[in-house]
Amino acid sequence: MNMNQPIAIQSWCFRHFKALPEFFTQLKAAGVTATELCGVHANFNDPSTYPSTVKQFADAGVKIVCIGVEWISGDETKDRPKFEFCKAAGIKNMSISFSPDALFEGKLKNIDKLAEQYDLKLGIHNHGGYDWLGNDTILKYVFSKTSPRIGVHIDTAWALDAKQNPVKWVEEFGSRVHGVHIKDFTFDRARNSTDVIIGTGNLDLPKFMAALKSVRCHRAA
Repeated sequence: MNMNQPIAIQSWCFRHFKALPEFFTQLKAAGVTATELCGVHANFNDPSTYPSTVKQFADAGVKIVCIGVEWISGDETKDRPKFEFCKAAGIKNMSISFSPDALFEGKLKNIDKLAEQYDLKLGIHNHGGYDWLGNDTILKYVFSKTSPRIGVHIDTAWALDAKQNPVKWVEEFGSRVHGVHIKDFTFDRARNSTDVIIGTGNLDLPKFMAALKSVRCHRAA
């Protein structure tokens, strides 16, 4: 994870403002000029749109630090356009997810190969307790089969949903933490989640930020 990147907001948060000028206005109103870009605001599968999209972001002074969360199939031909968009936009990070069969049909090697070819870091996004990639057991297994280019893109709230500790994930995965969505949840008795202001729910924000800083210091040493 590049701790020198600016604070960015996932463009999904502005999904009700699909036109790029409206999105830029809303993003800047939040005091931010960087985004993790999702498919609501760009067509990653159509190369003919790339130059126009990249130019609009550049003209607006909005930096794209990552794209995602992108579903990666493990089929190089199908997946390549997403990687080409990253190349066109000068992006080095993508948050991803993929199906379990990627572990058994050689698809994971294809994903790793594309990451190497395009010099990208791919962060697996955990989507909570319902997601097969939402626990540290399977993540450690995936990492044992891949290069360090494949890591985790920690969503703190969804980690809590899966009864995982996001602070321990940072400590455990270290240099394979390629990105972070900082969010917070509270839960009712039925374990239904509610989004709350970061640090007012179950996320220990000071410890989480300290863990990220520690990882950064170790990388710099």
